[in-house]
Amino acid sequence: MSGFFEELKRRKVYRVAAAYIIAAGFIIQIGSAVFPAWELPNWTLRLVVVLLLMGFPIALILAWAYDVTPQGIRITPGSHRRRNLLMLIASGIIISAGAGFFLLPRASARKIDKSIAVLPFQSLSDEKENAYFADGMQDDILTNLSKIGDLKVISRMSVMSYRGDAVRNAREIGKALGVATLLEGSVRRIGNRVRVNVQLIDASNDEHIWAEDYDRDLTDVFAIQTDLAQKIASALQAKLSPNEKEQLDRQPTKDPNAYLLFIQAHNYANRPDHLRDDSLKAEELFEQAIKLDPKFAAAFAGLSMVESWIYHSFEPTPARREKARLNADESLRLQPNLPEGHLALGFSYYYGDRDYERAFAEFEIAKRDLPNEAQAYMAIGAIQRRQGKWAESTANLEKAATLDPKNVSVLTNLGYSYMALRNFEAADKIFDRLAAAAPQSLQAALLKGGVAVLWKGDLSVAEKQLSSVPPEVDPGGLMTWVRVWCLTLERKFPEALQVLEKFRGQTMFTTTTAPSPKAFVEGMIHLLQGDKPRAQAEFERARVISEKSLQEVPEDPARHAQHGFILAALGQKQEAIAEGKRAVELLPESQDAFDGPQGTAALAQIYAWTGESDEAFRLLDHLLRIPNGLTIPMLKLDPVWDPLRKDPRCQALIDKYAPKS
Repeated sequence: MSGFFEELKRRKVYRVAAAYIIAAGFIIQIGSAVFPAWELPNWTLRLVVVLLLMGFPIALILAWAYDVTPQGIRITPGSHRRRNLLMLIASGIIISAGAGFFLLPRASARKIDKSIAVLPFQSLSDEKENAYFADGMQDDILTNLSKIGDLKVISRMSVMSYRGDAVRNAREIGKALGVATLLEGSVRRIGNRVRVNVQLIDASNDEHIWAEDYDRDLTDVFAIQTDLAQKIASALQAKLSPNEKEQLDRQPTKDPNAYLLFIQAHNYANRPDHLRDDSLKAEELFEQAIKLDPKFAAAFAGLSMVESWIYHSFEPTPARREKARLNADESLRLQPNLPEGHLALGFSYYYGDRDYERAFAEFEIAKRDLPNEAQAYMAIGAIQRRQGKWAESTANLEKAATLDPKNVSVLTNLGYSYMALRNFEAADKIFDRLAAAAPQSLQAALLKGGVAVLWKGDLSVAEKQLSSVPPEVDPGGLMTWVRVWCLTLERKFPEALQVLEKFRGQTMFTTTTAPSPKAFVEGMIHLLQGDKPRAQAEFERARVISEKSLQEVPEDPARHAQHGFILAALGQKQEAIAEGKRAVELLPESQDAFDGPQGTAALAQIYAWTGESDEAFRLLDHLLRIPNGLTIPMLKLDPVWDPLRKDPRCQALIDKYAPKS
């Protein structure tokens, strides 16, 4: 053996082996950096490694057999015994395996969990009104990271529940959000100077991976955000495509004041309950930002989404719809590949036109370029739900809940879907998650109580939830309307009138786009108490208000349905039925499997109150079978069905569709 090793040394095989390993390692390092930039598939790098390993024993054999001399390449003189050559081949294979041990980790290192949550930044500014700036920094860093497809990034809503926590347990947070790393930091703003301190933390052991300090001018804030996103991607070994790198490098605005207005607007637009007043404040701030920087594409996209939400939820006027479309178009004219612009245009098509096909196409673009954004998945799921594709819808909503597990809107939509499918147990669990994620949210209180009523007719849960909401919290009269509704179901009519008396407005927000005249609700209660003259007087007042509301938005199905019921209560049978049919025509179940049944239910109520029992029972039999129709507990409880109770067909329906014990 000693002779063999001497022969290896003489023939310079050691030298060749060392040079080969160094060169191979260098090639693999270059490939690891270059191949992702060229967007080559992972197998190409593995192929290079395999070829280098296969070439290693060949290089050793060639080094054994040949010498490089001044006269050229010559066969090495000396023994050519087969035993030595076999020993050399065996050694080459062993050394190849050893080299692979050292080379392969560089090419395919231990699989890193590329998941991260950006926790709310602590504001160290002396001026408390600058707290929004810390939220804006956190949100923009999170948005940048969300554009990197190789990362899993938890969305904003889910991390905001950790705002204000003096002590954070990294392990618990990582487990709750399903991530391996956390980014936390602090921001201090004094005039136009910004100091940012951040730490990347391993959630499994609470150890710092790295920390960075920045002390810059306010105008450099985007450079800070880009630098952080790139360093985080590097630390988690996430690959950046050229398009993703371009997105990170792009500066949204050069006006620091426009940026400050933008992040304030974004804060209002993304508050958990998306109340009307918050949306109007966001609209105002986005418009101010655009006035300072007319080329601020992201601000146009944000304004468009606010307009779409106001149209969808509160004010379905042509002016709102047009404003949403124009601002979405402008955002994409300024920056054609802006993912938020495509998201905004998608909502414009979805909410404004109910053009599901075009909306779906825009959301798919947004999902591609914002792979960690829950909103795109939620929107796609919402469209599929309206198309009656319930399984696909639920899958996308569940995906959204995975990306943003504490997002009020996502959990609300997922819970609504389970309720529509009459899977009340699943809905109840979702609303428990919602209450834990956002205990101050009105949605959490209302939905937990609502599912108990629809599922079991249990009004005690609703009462408990309503008691947790402070009396002064009553956005647009919504809580007054809900409290009166619950008391009416309990047939506590005097108490319902007492609650209603405290409300000083003329109309109340409801769960639809039709604001309910206070006089209409009051008239119903008087009618149920048997006081017909007083009820008729209230209904006349309600009719005037309803007509004006309908003139403002003549294409709103909910307003036609409400107006039809008021006319039915006034005894105007044909006019009432015509309004109910108009509501169904504007939004048939064939166009919307989610909201369409509500129009059908309104028409059934109008039939019930105008003496058309046959038509009412025909529709009830349909509503008790379909998703998001009527439930047996509501048929039993709701006084709106009182005109049908003495008919034996009512009990027959209850017996037919009541859950079997």
